[in-house]
Amino acid sequence: MDAQAHSRHATGLSVVDGVAVLVGVVVGVGIFGFPPLVAQHADSSATYIVLWLAGGVLMLIGALCYAELGASFPDEGGEYHYLCQAWGSRLGLMFAWARGTVIQTGAIAAVAFIYGDYAQRLMPLGDYGNALHAAFSVVLLTTLNVLGTDQSKRIQVVLSGLTILTLTTVTLAGLLSPDQAKADLAVEPSDGGIGMLGMGMVFVLLTYGGWNETAYLSGELRDPGRNMSRVLLIGTLVVTALYLLTNVALLQVFGLQALRQSDAVGADLMEVVVGNWAALGLSLLICFTALSTINATILTGARVYYALGRDVPQLRLLGAWNERGSTPVRALLVQAAITLLLILFGTLSQSGVQAMVAYTAPVFWFFMCMTALALMRLRNLQPQVHRPFRVPLYPLLPLIFASSCLGLFVSSTLYAGPGALLGLAVLAFGLPLLLMRRTAPASETLER
Repeated sequence: MDAQAHSRHATGLSVVDGVAVLVGVVVGVGIFGFPPLVAQHADSSATYIVLWLAGGVLMLIGALCYAELGASFPDEGGEYHYLCQAWGSRLGLMFAWARGTVIQTGAIAAVAFIYGDYAQRLMPLGDYGNALHAAFSVVLLTTLNVLGTDQSKRIQVVLSGLTILTLTTVTLAGLLSPDQAKADLAVEPSDGGIGMLGMGMVFVLLTYGGWNETAYLSGELRDPGRNMSRVLLIGTLVVTALYLLTNVALLQVFGLQALRQSDAVGADLMEVVVGNWAALGLSLLICFTALSTINATILTGARVYYALGRDVPQLRLLGAWNERGSTPVRALLVQAAITLLLILFGTLSQSGVQAMVAYTAPVFWFFMCMTALALMRLRNLQPQVHRPFRVPLYPLLPLIFASSCLGLFVSSTLYAGPGALLGLAVLAFGLPLLLMRRTAPASETLER
């Protein structure tokens, strides 16, 4: 290791710093929106808890795989760069299209619906109030990002600090409460087949979402070869423990059947345990947490449109960068337009959140599988590359992760409903881009 690299690692993130970053990225608003959807795909309380535990294990394995990729091939393009390196620019370009039209926009819309469910309790707007609140949040935060990155970052700092506080409040309220009458409701039969359990795992892993960002910790961590595994193991244990405690609390207050029926689980818990005033207060906190997640996703999501504009001449308008605000204005507006269309689609469905998960899940897990396989392919294609961190138990763990992603792709395609087919159709609409792409290396498209 050269002197510059040694100096960087000596002054970089410690293990404690890395764990704090990991926990802060992973723990988000999903824990206030997805537990009822997980409960709908579990046939018992024990199965429900096992799904959350299995999600933590799979999070750790996936994070280990991403950590090797990030340490060996550092690039701000993330998966886009790894896929291009392993499989060529064609698959990388399809990922960029999928991320811009399905994955990222679907994620924004899903969290916007969670925000809408809680905001509707604070300010009812009629039968479609949750969708109106969702659309308003997207418009407001996109406008904020259009004004400039600095303004967006400032509000992000304020909003992010509320997440752990909110989760801790809900968990303690549930764990310290006496047994509630709702917990005695009879559990209706649920199809516990592998496919339905797979869909339950899709919702669990969405709640654990963000662990793939750990790939970028490797470049800042002191002695990543030794400390990366420590950060991932400790961070995963902390997140898994938080989520398990939260879900035990939810089961104690509601029971499995009542949990399935909740549309704003955090507020419902506080209303049962403390009273209506506490439910309203927690709804406000969760709204801020959701806005934090939406804002962060909007901030990072528009960059992929910029990449498409750089790679595809016919889409070059998307590649414009506003130097004054240090932000891709056109990309942000396109992202907002697609997200608003998805909110309209979700409004016409029985559950907006569930419709957005169905829309994104098959495409997301397909590319996650290809990224896991990219790790193995790059070991063969580029064995000379220095790898400061290597996945332990190779190739077993990458194979387990790739197989799990493939299984989740199949489950979400077969059981998620028409939204899944729509997401795959939108992915197919991007195939003509392969005929229009630039000849420049894909790795050069995310310079900013």
